[in-house]
Amino acid sequence: MASVRQVQVTVDCADPERVARFWCEVLGYVVPPPPPGFKDWGAFDRSLPAERQGSAFACVDPTGAGPRLFFQRVPEGKVVKNRVHLDVRVGTGLRGDERLAALESEGDRLERLGARRVQLLRADGFTESCLVMQDVEGNEFCLD
Repeated sequence: MASVRQVQVTVDCADPERVARFWCEVLGYVVPPPPPGFKDWGAFDRSLPAERQGSAFACVDPTGAGPRLFFQRVPEGKVVKNRVHLDVRVGTGLRGDERLAALESEGDRLERLGARRVQLLRADGFTESCLVMQDVEGNEFCLD
């Protein structure tokens, strides 16, 4: 039997720190401490060659339960739908109007952080309702 391994989710983006800080707010994640010898991430970033400054940022679950999220700068912009996306579980165990209210409430909060609503997918007898959204750079995710 294979052993369980830790997982890091990596997101390509234009502005890694901005996107990471958005996801900190969405998930309750935090920015990890800077490497030893640096008082903050800004000092670490300034120590890098100019072309590497601002090229990456990360956030972590303060409880250690969730995966680390790593954001890396890439030169190309997003042009198609994500092949992988995050589902943010805000309606677990809820059904009907109660679930829709939870999705709408969290959707409103995330819009104030810069997210954009894409589509509300209503329950169809097989799956429950979910709200498709985009983060501050257009990466799709679901509130479910």
